[in-house]
Amino acid sequence: MRDVAVVAFAQAPTVRREERRNDVEMLMPVVREALGTVGLTKRDVGFFVSGSSDYLAGAPFSFVAALDAIGAWPPIQESHVEMDGAFALYEAWVRLQHGDVDTALVYAFGKSSPGELREMLTLQLDPYLLAPLWPDTVSLAALQARLFLEAGRATEEDLAGVVACSRRAALANPNAQLRGEPAVGALLTEPYLVSPLRRHDCAPVGDGAAVVILAAGDRARQLCPRPAWIAGIDHRIEPHALGVRDLTASPSTALAGERAGVFGGPVDVAELHAPFSHQELILRDALRLGPATAVNPSGGALAANPVMVAGLLRVGEAARRVMDGTAKRAVAHATSGPCLQQNLVCVLESH
Repeated sequence: MRDVAVVAFAQAPTVRREERRNDVEMLMPVVREALGTVGLTKRDVGFFVSGSSDYLAGAPFSFVAALDAIGAWPPIQESHVEMDGAFALYEAWVRLQHGDVDTALVYAFGKSSPGELREMLTLQLDPYLLAPLWPDTVSLAALQARLFLEAGRATEEDLAGVVACSRRAALANPNAQLRGEPAVGALLTEPYLVSPLRRHDCAPVGDGAAVVILAAGDRARQLCPRPAWIAGIDHRIEPHALGVRDLTASPSTALAGERAGVFGGPVDVAELHAPFSHQELILRDALRLGPATAVNPSGGALAANPVMVAGLLRVGEAARRVMDGTAKRAVAHATSGPCLQQNLVCVLESH
């Protein structure tokens, strides 16, 4: 296996509604920033891969138009996944294992603001039994949260505590959408959105973009003084039918974490893609994270959750901590689908 590392990361600030710029215009400055960080041009990149969703754009093959942000001429090697950018990063990591290219640029973008995100995501459910009932994502997450609470795994105060920590951490993140210093007691006085979840327990709707550059072996060492090496990466999926799953746990995250090597040493930082407060607690348990691990120092998805980008942000934020020397070993997690259906885990280390 080739050693592959994250050598650059850039992101656009997540905003509630990006009214002035389209996807390409959001991406272009982020691509320039990431390339400039390591002194590369587009011609120096061996492989490009993107993560996005045509459902968000409301048009087929919208990712083709996004190629304008990176330029398709001279001819490039390019791919696309209809998933979060973290899963595109997995494809780029596999591509670099082939050995014929040494660099890859991963980009993700999403504008959720034009449509009704809660209803749009219903379309990913089983089309015969669940989708016709139109259960939205918040309602499904509330069902999961109710089961989690009634199993004695947490209290509503614990959920509010996750939100308070997220908002405080986001104070140091200029790209976050929500930040502040709320008191747990004050959060508990707010009305329910869908019981037992309050609005602050749910990730905000936002528009954003991000870019991660990967490099292999000596090329990574040339481009970055402290690369964030991918020590392990794996992704797993739960059954599509919600009724056959234990929604209070995430065995696919635990298995992906085991295969990626999470349990082989201490974890300094963990960036968990938890769009709902109770899901952070489920993921902490699945990855066996203790009090010594700093969880979501960026604020996480509760502070900024651009769909199709938020998982790649978790990888980039975890890598940033390794590259700046804040952490020796970091874990990034990304999810897709209802109630933590699909999960990716990436371990990043300094050598």
